[in-house]
Amino acid sequence: MAKAVIGIMGGTGIYEMEGITDLREERVTTPFGDPSDAYLLGRLDEHPVAFLARHGRGHRLLPSELNFRANIYGFKVLGAQWIISASAVGSMREEIHPLDIVIPDQFFDRTKGRVSTFFGDGLVVHVSFADPVCPHLSHLLTQAGQQAGARMHEGGTYVCIEGPQFSTRAESRIYRGWGVDVIGMTNLQEAKLSREAEICYATMALVTDYDVWHEAEGDVTVEKVIAILHKNAATAKAIIKRVIPMVQPERSCACSQALKDAIITPPQAISEAAKKKLWPLVGKYLEQRSP
Repeated sequence: MAKAVIGIMGGTGIYEMEGITDLREERVTTPFGDPSDAYLLGRLDEHPVAFLARHGRGHRLLPSELNFRANIYGFKVLGAQWIISASAVGSMREEIHPLDIVIPDQFFDRTKGRVSTFFGDGLVVHVSFADPVCPHLSHLLTQAGQQAGARMHEGGTYVCIEGPQFSTRAESRIYRGWGVDVIGMTNLQEAKLSREAEICYATMALVTDYDVWHEAEGDVTVEKVIAILHKNAATAKAIIKRVIPMVQPERSCACSQALKDAIITPPQAISEAAKKKLWPLVGKYLEQRSP
């Protein structure tokens, strides 16, 4: 079977992907521990894909418990060049309604101590992250969403909070004052690690509520979120099925060469253990730079 080219990261309410043929499970062992679940490999509309339930099937993992490094590393070793992510979010804008879908192009980090890099331990890398998602993949998702009849918003800022609690009213009002568009708990680390892995990453932020800032709508509750989730999940799956044939493996975006000029440590100063651990990410560059 051909290596998976397109990775699908299923968020809250999306624990499987119907329509995948030649389906098989594969558990990936990584130097960073276990991913959230087994990857489901197969073909979607004849395109090789790998699907992972972010929180595990049965939704067993809190946002703070996710092994982001293992999840993205697993996609990398399976051959994924693209990751399409889906996640539930709250709206911080009057004009962004529940059931709308935002394709964020910026992030703001309000998490607390999450590991957000593969590097360290003697290998220093600084990737560019000014534009944190793949613009090409983001545009394709917007197009596919419009074709599917969803109300789409291309661009916007996603503030990523630690959770698992929802925001206080004070936090929600401050975030709105900062000019953010949606609020969630998972996507920032995925975007950072995908960039380090030279994987094109974009996310569908599926709006379920207005957080707690909208007095007329009432406070966000799990009951309200779940009521919207099923509709959002169906829409997200429809968009993924439409976008898969639009994605071409040949990439010309900066994502595919994010490490080209980002590795600071010379090859001779990197330990063999670090090289082995990170070879799927940096191997091609270390070979080029070896004396």
